[in-house]
Amino acid sequence: MGLWKNFKSSPINTVARWQDQRFLWLVMFVAMLGMVLLAHSFFQNYLHMAPCEQCVYIRFSMLIMALGGLIAAINPKNLINKLIGYVFGFYGALIGIGYSVKLRAIHKAVHSDDPFAMMGMQGCSTDPSFPFGLPLAEWAPDWFKPTGDCGYDAPVIPDDVTLSSIQEFFTNLYSEGWYLIPSMKFADMATCTLLAYVVAFVLLAVMFICWIINLLKAKKA
Repeated sequence: MGLWKNFKSSPINTVARWQDQRFLWLVMFVAMLGMVLLAHSFFQNYLHMAPCEQCVYIRFSMLIMALGGLIAAINPKNLINKLIGYVFGFYGALIGIGYSVKLRAIHKAVHSDDPFAMMGMQGCSTDPSFPFGLPLAEWAPDWFKPTGDCGYDAPVIPDDVTLSSIQEFFTNLYSEGWYLIPSMKFADMATCTLLAYVVAFVLLAVMFICWIINLLKAKKA
């Protein structure tokens, strides 16, 4: 109740104080790292959903945001740590939005009844090009080497693999592709990642603005 009262009475000061604590930065770290681990460990390795080029780029952007959250959480009151957290957070969110928008357009095109839907649209490559020339596909191929096609995110079961009953349940659930609600084909993966990035960007922007306003008030005082 105390936190809510403080927020109602002085929202800018309250948000500015919150980011001087580790909690918000750890939320960014855990959320982004958790989504990468879920994609790799569960969907890729357990359900045999091969990652596409845009998928590994999305993983990269999420890890950038997670790293920013971790660095800021070490000492959020330190100016350098906080600035690194913001730079990494904003950068990861912005490039992630770009990757998600492109993947969403490809997904829509490949599932369209229009035979010309893919015209003028760049497809996916198995030779990714990460920002700053990072050879992540060579350093960690299981995490960053694309082995699937963009827009096709249904499980592909190897011939020599015998699925458990739980694996069969989930592979059947996602047999027509990954959706937040598979039975309704509601919200494909690209849409969900796009929403996650937009929410993260907006929250970071609110935090940053409140922080700057608080700094300016402190200088005037």
